[in-house]
Amino acid sequence: MVAIVSCSTPKKASLQTQINTLDSLVLEQNLTIISNWARPQVTNALQQVMNSGIMPPGSSAGSVSLTGNSNFLTIAGDSISSHLPFYGERQMNVNYGGGDSAIKLKGLMKDYKVTKRKDDSYLINFNAKSESSSESFTISIRLFPNLQGDIFINSTSRSPISYRGEIKKKTTKEVQ
Repeated sequence: MVAIVSCSTPKKASLQTQINTLDSLVLEQNLTIISNWARPQVTNALQQVMNSGIMPPGSSAGSVSLTGNSNFLTIAGDSISSHLPFYGERQMNVNYGGGDSAIKLKGLMKDYKVTKRKDDSYLINFNAKSESSSESFTISIRLFPNLQGDIFINSTSRSPISYRGEIKKKTTKEVQ
């Protein structure tokens, strides 16, 4: 009986440390999520691209590996910045000359709302505009005590997409 109790104590302490870290990052509004996976909405066109064999190894139409693909979403105070690769369909609103189709946000968040859930996770909702166009985004972020996060993005001109990654404290060294 003593062995069981003593083995569970480090797990509880470790979990409480993670919860405290997450609480601090959310309270300070100072965090970055580096995504490991993109989860685009599966469409016929995306399935055809996947069938072509040009996507990263281990990827499927519903889950694209971002290993080796630099990306981030950073919340710093009332500002957002991001560079997230986009996989999916776009409708209209493409800048002349095409260019990078990544989701690039830089500016103030609007309608920012944080909700702490019973399981010690957080739900963050806000709206933002793209860095270089009039495209608008509705973003929901779910942050978990194990310092993993899910980002859900809806756009005025793209199919929905979500990302899964690791949460860390934003540092001043990070290039954005």
